[in-house]
Amino acid sequence: MWFICICEDEEKELGRQVAPGSCPYCGGKVEAMDVQIQWRFCFLPMCFKIKRKYFCTLCARRLELYY
Repeated sequence: MWFICICEDEEKELGRQVAPGSCPYCGGKVEAMDVQIQWRFCFLPMCFKIKRKYFCTLCARRLELYY
């Protein structure tokens, strides 16, 4: 008996905007990108999440926000 689980996540970009500050690695501009993440299980949508991701426009590194 075989059990096949088909799980996938799909990311869709909602928008971009300039974020305050500069990149700590190269000093470039920082952009904020809003992303909608949709998880699917056997082609049925299970969960929607909207997250904000930060990245540098010059060196293309993903930046994390620490408090």
